[in-house]
Amino acid sequence: LNTHCHKWPVLWLDCTGLANIPLIEEIGRIFSLHPLALEDVVNTGQRPKVDFFEDHAFVVVRMIDDVTSHRYEQIAVFFGSNFVVTFQEREGDPFDPVRKRIESSAPNRLRARGADYLAYALIDAIVDSYFPPIEAAGDMVDSIEDQMLHSPHKHQMRQLHELRRDANVLKGVLWPMRDALATLIRNDVPYVKAETKIFLNDTLDHALRLIELVETQRDMLTGLIEMHLSLSQARTNDVISYLTIVSVIFMPLTFLVGIWGMNFDPESSPWNMPELKAYYGYPLSLLFMALVAFGLIAFFKWKKWL
Repeated sequence: LNTHCHKWPVLWLDCTGLANIPLIEEIGRIFSLHPLALEDVVNTGQRPKVDFFEDHAFVVVRMIDDVTSHRYEQIAVFFGSNFVVTFQEREGDPFDPVRKRIESSAPNRLRARGADYLAYALIDAIVDSYFPPIEAAGDMVDSIEDQMLHSPHKHQMRQLHELRRDANVLKGVLWPMRDALATLIRNDVPYVKAETKIFLNDTLDHALRLIELVETQRDMLTGLIEMHLSLSQARTNDVISYLTIVSVIFMPLTFLVGIWGMNFDPESSPWNMPELKAYYGYPLSLLFMALVAFGLIAFFKWKKWL
């Protein structure tokens, strides 16, 4: 590594895995990296931030692994006038387009510019890697909204709460990244050129766009949760209304059946339910109860309660 340090105008060292502490300390010694920054490399719970030192900057960003399981990987980026050193927790990163541009023999800005531009390209790749999962979450929100309008179901509420929780976690990651990018642009240090800050401004715009998408999704999810609760309440009210109507219809019928079911002996007095001796008493009673029921139904429809 010492041999290659000054072999090229810009050196990028990408380190995967943080278990070998002596090796990380040796890399820090070779590139004169600040020891406090190296401590933050191995303590992977850092918020996105930027620290400036005399001859190099230290940037912490978080890369999304799996938004649904809230897995975010910390990536530490050191860069000075002629080097970039990145530390990541495990294999897999969004840097392949950057590597292809470096390996390409065709002239490109990445090969022509300095270490600050390479650091910008790496940070920009991390920020842009948030777009696919956030846009996929937006598509899922739209799909759930369509399902709710056609066939609302209780499992949709669980999905909405999970998506809102994911959006809250994303917001907590993206806001510090936005602040870190703004700090990187705002400070004047000799190893960050003015023309590179123009590109960093574009990355900042991407971060702001991501925040806007997440905020929009959070607002939509809040509205959908409220709509789901309203639909559930409306369905409950409909059920209660139908049950109430059925109960009201059966109340007079129950009353009539209760009267005709009394055990008075018609033989002992002519006033004791003489209708029980009527030849058509039973069918007439059923007809009367049917007329009462249909009359109530017609009344409810006239009042638009059905």
